[in-house]
Amino acid sequence: MMNMDAVRIRGLSVRRGRRDVFSRLDLDVAAGSITGVLGPSGCGKTTLLRAIVGAQAGVSGEATVLGLPAGSPALRRRVSYATQAASVYDDLTVAQNLRYFARVLGVPRADADRVIELVGLSSAAGQRVDRLSGGQRGRVSLAAALLGEPELIVLDEPTVGLDPVLRAELWELFGRLARDGAALLVSSHVMDEALRCDRLVLLREGALVADTTPQELLDATGAPDPESAFLAVIASGGLRGGAHGRHGGDGAGS
Repeated sequence: MMNMDAVRIRGLSVRRGRRDVFSRLDLDVAAGSITGVLGPSGCGKTTLLRAIVGAQAGVSGEATVLGLPAGSPALRRRVSYATQAASVYDDLTVAQNLRYFARVLGVPRADADRVIELVGLSSAAGQRVDRLSGGQRGRVSLAAALLGEPELIVLDEPTVGLDPVLRAELWELFGRLARDGAALLVSSHVMDEALRCDRLVLLREGALVADTTPQELLDATGAPDPESAFLAVIASGGLRGGAHGRHGGDGAGS
């Protein structure tokens, strides 16, 4: 799987009401790597992720995930998706939540303990979720997304509200998962996280303005940091030679 594309998108269009969120977007996501989807709030990151996991309405074009059409029933145990909002039960403990989700997925009960340790919540395993901080609740949701060792892990702003130390620890975890062969698609509006990705997809107002690597982005713009590089790309209208399907409508979702 390491030499395959986990996601292949060709001519993706998403229409919401009378406006296009995306129009004929092309994108590949490699297996065994971290692809960062970056851009300001409202640029279309969440819409793109939802289209890839098969949860977005108004989609046309081709979206293939692990060799199957996006949203195929056969992908349910192979693809995981953690939304911005923590998708957990507040009246259950951390361990109860993850054991429940493990049972739903049909994975061993012990897998709940594995993912609790992975996200650094072992000391909070017996606490009810409604008594956790916002960052901890997000980590419970992330742990649920890691149950069963999915091949494609789609994470929508997983580090929002986390302190710098914990953010760094989670990115180290993402790197280990990629080295083990999983494909990770991680959205963020924090530009310094770009340097932790293998590949970058930069979005603005529903348009793909660059599809590149962190080093290529810095080299092409001559900028000292990812945020300055992104602003340079926006000012120039796109990264020459580094974007695929730089098309988009005049409106975007979150």
